[in-house]
Formats: sequence, structure tokens, C-alpha cells
Amino acid sequence: MGHELISFISTASRIADTLTHDVLLAPIESSVIPLPHQIHALTRAMSGDRVRYLLADEVGLGKTIEAGLIIRELKLRGLARRVLVLAPKGLVTQWVAEMKGHFNEDFRLLMPSDFAGYRRIAGEENPWRTHHQVICPMDSVKPLEKRRGWSRAQVAEYNHDRFDSLVAAGWDLIIVDEAHRMGGSTDQVARFRLGQGLAEAAPYLLLLSATPHQGKSDAFHRLLTLLDMDQFPSQSSVTRERVAPYVIRTEKRHAIDAEGKPLFRPRQTQLFPVAWEARHQRQKALYEAISDYVRLGYNQAMRQKRNAIGFLLILMQRLVTSSTSAIRTTLERRLEALKLPNPQLSLLTPEMEEEWGDMDGQELLENLMATRVKGIRNERAEVQMLLDAARQCEEAGPDAKAETLLDRIYTLQQEENDPDLKVLIFTEFVPTQEMLRQFLEDRGFPVVCLNGALSMEERKAAQLAFAQERRILISTDAGGEGLNLQFCHVVINYDIPWNPMRLEQRIGRVDRIGQPHVVRAINFVFEETVEYRVQEVLEEKLEVIRQEFGIDKTGDVLDSAQTGELFDDLHVDAILHPEKVEPAVDEMVNRIREGAVNARETESILAATRELDPGDAQRMISHPLPHWVERMTVSYLRAHGGDAQRTNSGWRLQWPGEKPESGRFVFSTQESMSIPTASHLTLEDPRIRSLASRLPRFIPGQPIPVVQLPGIPDGIEGTWSLWRIAIQDSDGNRQRIMPLFVHDDGRALMPTAKRIWDQLMAADASIQRHMTGDDAASAFHKVESLAEQHGHGLWQELQESHRERIAAELVRGEYAFSMRRQSIERLGLPEVKNHRLRLLEQEEESWRSDLASIEQILPEMTPLLIVRMHEGDAHG
Repeated sequence: MGHELISFISTASRIADTLTHDVLLAPIESSVIPLPHQIHALTRAMSGDRVRYLLADEVGLGKTIEAGLIIRELKLRGLARRVLVLAPKGLVTQWVAEMKGHFNEDFRLLMPSDFAGYRRIAGEENPWRTHHQVICPMDSVKPLEKRRGWSRAQVAEYNHDRFDSLVAAGWDLIIVDEAHRMGGSTDQVARFRLGQGLAEAAPYLLLLSATPHQGKSDAFHRLLTLLDMDQFPSQSSVTRERVAPYVIRTEKRHAIDAEGKPLFRPRQTQLFPVAWEARHQRQKALYEAISDYVRLGYNQAMRQKRNAIGFLLILMQRLVTSSTSAIRTTLERRLEALKLPNPQLSLLTPEMEEEWGDMDGQELLENLMATRVKGIRNERAEVQMLLDAARQCEEAGPDAKAETLLDRIYTLQQEENDPDLKVLIFTEFVPTQEMLRQFLEDRGFPVVCLNGALSMEERKAAQLAFAQERRILISTDAGGEGLNLQFCHVVINYDIPWNPMRLEQRIGRVDRIGQPHVVRAINFVFEETVEYRVQEVLEEKLEVIRQEFGIDKTGDVLDSAQTGELFDDLHVDAILHPEKVEPAVDEMVNRIREGAVNARETESILAATRELDPGDAQRMISHPLPHWVERMTVSYLRAHGGDAQRTNSGWRLQWPGEKPESGRFVFSTQESMSIPTASHLTLEDPRIRSLASRLPRFIPGQPIPVVQLPGIPDGIEGTWSLWRIAIQDSDGNRQRIMPLFVHDDGRALMPTAKRIWDQLMAADASIQRHMTGDDAASAFHKVESLAEQHGHGLWQELQESHRERIAAELVRGEYAFSMRRQSIERLGLPEVKNHRLRLLEQEEESWRSDLASIEQILPEMTPLLIVRMHEGDAHG
């Protein structure tokens, strides 16, 4: 046995032992430096065998990074290969970019609408199998019950492609972003049915949501059943004690950086009234005319409940407060639609309404304009008159808000003492965006635009341009989804979405981890309008609630589809009945307050944030694992007839029996960043991983090397060995690696054993000779006897851990069977009740039998390495 083989076995054993403890691999092997709360999330997620969790950190704390760390951890441990991410449509490109940028993980964005092309290119019947790591929009794969004009066969074919094939594609890990959307209003809603299919499709499941409860206990219960149906058989089972093992949550007020300082600073928000000057009277008259058109038309339209014309009219009100350009282009499109023959009265299906809650103003407009919506009485003449007025307004000069925006930008440059100040401007509509781009560029401002129609590459280019030379970014809500713009701290909301949470999401694009400045948010609204009165009263009263309950708890209440509908209804009521604004706002605020009370009460169900250790992140980054992997690999190759040579561009490797690899290789993240042409080898590589997982066994009777080792003091004379202590059960193999040093005087010195192991990891042993024959056999039996004594404690630890797992599974199962039995006993028909009870009894007997079989465990102790420490020290 040469010194390279000793180095390989000692290093591989240390890595194998590390993998059995709570040492996390992903932070060591990723280019992102995790924050303490992200380390906490990864530690919790990997603390047990069942990686099925709700990641519920509050908005802005980086749940995507946490999910990426868990992906990397599972892959590095060899536990996951095929990964699926489902996210809202506006976030899928962000997921692709962040997985590549932070973790060098390539995910393929798959759109079911393109499956015919995938099949032609790949020749794969199930397109979901063409890539190991896939991201797709959540709503593109919901199962359909029926669709107007479709036969059952067409619905079945649709579901086969998008749902059945997806669930059957063999995933190891599934991640759902904005997972609260899967809670649904009933257990039959398409999104919840999708969630049920996914829950059974992979052993590992992560649900991401900053607002998982939203004051709706039934939806929260359904969400939890996706993680563990047995643990949450009924709403009454949703208790703090039962939920805690499944929820990982950090609140913003607890979040700190690596130095222990708070992550977030206060922000300044200002409602900025825009006045109509004398030169803007045409615009003011247009606003009033559109408001009358909306008010009168809406009352006509809504005699038929929930039809599309009512929604289009309300959208007209938002368009006129955005810009003359936005209302003019929409009136043009509406007039063309009204000229077409045979318009239809379009009703909104529940599926449409479910998706519309996620759309921004421009997306709503496009969907409504694509529908041939029947007009109201005399609408064609009315629209023509309004269109003429809008065109006259544009000819008269810039909008009042555009002029105010220009003045405000100049003022901000002076206040911030920065002539190159970067400003993020949000608008709901693309025509407004285009008008502002032209208006500001004509006045010398470098501008770039983002909206939902841009491709991933165009989005990247726009963000890069804003980060570099462009001073102003104008974005729609859909364009702004997923943006991380910490280098900018001023947001101007040129028009205000009706739901305050959309406003919060806009500001959240710059108010993120790493923002060094106080964020300034300026919200434009026209004076002497219904919208201004609503915003003025609403802001004042919402602030009272925020003071009472805290910003975060209020945000939890506001961030729900149900609350979004309430804000829509509030604004519609205010437009229809301007004289009743204050009572309508009061009623709305009372409902929000009730929700905040409920949120505060139900907050206790979610796991409390523990104190975070600011040193966790830095300790992770400084871990020597990459060095160990490098030493293990190089030692193995040299010991087994391969080769490893270091060059300036990385390692040149030759595996035993193979030709030299053509490329160069590195083992640390730092080197992979400094030598981008080299391949980064980690434990994720199957060949590297097998070196640590298939440890060679020391065969009793084989020669024992006598070595000298630098750094070991005089008097350390005896036999050092490594032992693998394990238990075998039907659920797998669990192990510990034990170093043992037996002094020649008969004492077992455990601290010395650890020190010798550390030295073997750092320096090469010098082999003087080998013990053979009876001497080797005698030395082996002497240390074997002591290894059995000292290994007994480790074996007991493994045994106790195994018993705890069995006990937890027993409690979980008995509770589930008990709740199911109670449910069956409530049935009225005796025959049905007795039949189901008999089936449940058979199922429980089978479960207890399976549990009894995994209680049986077998101890195992295997020698890995034995060396004789030579008298004296090698000293250098």
C-alpha cells in the first residue's frame, strides 16, 4: 500500500463521514454566498429524509435562491437528477436566469403549445422526458374538465399532453412557485387538481409562497395535504405542532446579513397629486367624458352579470388615467371591433377569471380586445366622439402627467445630488410606455423599456442597458416581474394599479436584499378625480392598520386574489357612485382589518423564525470540502494507474484504463470562476461521488504499512485505523466513520486518532516498511477488539436515530388512520360504512406489517484502513 492509496482512503472516508452529518454541500459548491436565513432554510430542508416543505419566507428574502440551494444539495448528494419547476407565466424566465446565473444549472423552458415541434425534433413521445431539468408556466399544464366546443376526445388529448404525461415523466424534485395559488377555492379547482397530481409525482416537493395562509383555512389545509396527506387528513389537523415540521419561514424583521445587521432599511412613499393646468383643459374634459361613458355603459352592461363588456369599460377608466395615448389607441381598436358583423355577448368563465387575476392591465386589455365583445346601445357613435376628443388632446400637447414627470425627475436629481440618477418608471399600459419613451428621449434622457411581450434575451438586454448606460427604465407590471434592480432606488408609479399589492410588487423590484439606499417611491395621481379621492382616503386608513398590525402582516392580507377582487369592486363602486367614496373605503378597510386580525391569529400556525447566526454563511464558504474532493480524486488516480498533472489552466486527468481527458478540471468554485475554460468537478459527478461512496475494505491479513507523518509529536507510537460503523435496514444504509488510535501501552486515544486523520488529509505519509504475517494479524485483532468497544456508542446513536424515525412514522400513521376512521363512522348508510371500515382495517394491518419489517436492523463494522505509526517523527 503506497502513500497515494493511504491519502485516497483517508480523504474519501472523511468525505463519506461528512455526508452523514449536517454539513451542507450546496453553499460550498455554488457561486452565490447565502445569507444566514437562506442557510437556515437549507439546513432545515436537509434535516430529514422527507424533503417536502413549504418555503414561506416573506417577500424579498430570496426563496428562489433557497430553492436553488436545495436543488444543488440534492444533486450533490446523488438524490436528485430530474427537476421540474412550475411558476406563474411572468416568472419562468427569471427562474431560468437565476438557476443559470447563481448555480450554473441549465433549465429548459418548455411550453406545451410547442410540443408538436419537440416531438419532431427529439422523437420522444413524452416531451417532458426530453430534458432532465424543466421549467414551465403553472397555468399551461392545468387539467381541463371541459372546454366550449371541444369533444371529450379533444379534452382527453389536451390533458394527456399537458397533465398526464407531465405527472408520469419521472421527476425526483418538483418545485412550485407562488404555490398558494394551488390551494384553490374548492378541492375541484384545476390548480389544486394539478397540485394533487404533482404531489404524487416526485418524492421531493417544495412549495414556495410568501403568503400561504391568506386568511383562508380551507385553502391552506389543501396546500398542506400536497406535502403530506396522512398528516393533514382534515382542517382540524392544521395545528401549529403539526404544521411546524413542514414550514420554513423567516420574517423580514428577523433577516440579517453575514455581519448580523438588518437586511432591510425603511422606505419613503409619497402620493404625488398631478394638477390640470389651464392648458390641459382638453385632457380634463376627456377624462370626464370617458368617466361618464364608463358609468352609463357599465350600468347597462352589468344587467348581464360578469360579461366582458363590463370589464372592458372599467379598463377604459384605468386607460384614461394612464395617458391620452393609451385611451386613444384603445378607442381606435374598439371602434374597429364595433364595425365587425355579429359581435357576441362574451361571458367570463371561472377559468378565465382565475387567470385574469394574475394579468397586468396590458394583458387584460389584449385578452378583452381579442374577444368580439358585443357593444352597448349607441356605443359606436359614443366611441367615435371620444376618439375625436382624444386625438385633439394629443395634438394640443404633452399630457399633464408627462410634464409633471419631467419636472419631478429634475427635482430628484437635485435632491439626490446625482445628475445620472437612475429612475424606474412603472405604467400599466404599453401605449403609455411608448409615449413616455418618445417624450423623455426627445428631451435627452437615455431610456430602455420592458414589457410582457419581450423575449428572455430582450429582457436581459434591457436590464443590462439600465444597469450600464441608460438612466431610465420604463416597465409594465408584466415586464417588471422577476426584476432585481438593487442599483436603482427611485420608483415612480406613473399610474397606480388598483390593488395596493401590485404597487408593493413594483417597489419590491428595487427594495431588495443588497439595496444600499433608502428606497423612494412616488405615486402619481390626478387631482380632482375619483381615483385621487380613493387613494387619499385609502392610504390614510391603511397606514393606521399597518401601524396596528405591522407592515408584513398587512401585506399578507393584501396579497390575495380575494382582496384583489375587493379593490376592483371598491374602485368600480367609487366610479359609479363618486359621492360614496368614503363609506366604500371604510367598508373595505374594515374587511382588511378583519383579515389582519385573522392573519395575526393564524400566523401562529406558521413556524416562528429562530434567531439567525450571522457566522453560518461564512463558515459554509470556508469549508475545506472542495480541497478534500481534489485530494481524493488526485490520490485515487495516481494510486490506481491513472494520472493527474497540475497546469496553470487546471488539472489534466487520466482515469485508469482510459485515455487522458481532453479538457482541464478544477475543484473549487473560486477556481472555476477564475479559469472559466476549465470544467468544475464536484460530488455531483458520478465518478467522483463513487470514490466516496464505495470505500475499499481492509482485508484482515493484508500487510499493514509502517509510516512516518509530519506534524505528529514524539511518543505517538501505536496503530491507527479507520472503521465504518453502519446499520442496514430496508430503508437504506446509515453510517459513521470512526478513527481509532491504540497506543503501544494499550490505551485508545480518540483525540490523537482525530489529529492523525487531520494530518493524513493535509500531508503525505512516508512509508518505511510493511508489517506482514503474524505481526500484521496480531495488530489487526488488537485494534479490532477495541474498535468494537468504542464503536458501540456510534452504533447506538444510529440505532436510536432509526427508532426515532420509526416512532415518528408510527405516530403520523396512527393519527391519519384515526381521523379517516372518524370520517367513515359519520357516514349514514351502515352497509357503506362497514365496507369502508373493513377496507381501512386491511390497509392499516398492511401498513403495520411494513413498519415492523423496517424495525429490524443489522449492525455492521468494517475496517477501511490500518497503519502503524513509526517511532519518532518525520519532521518535514
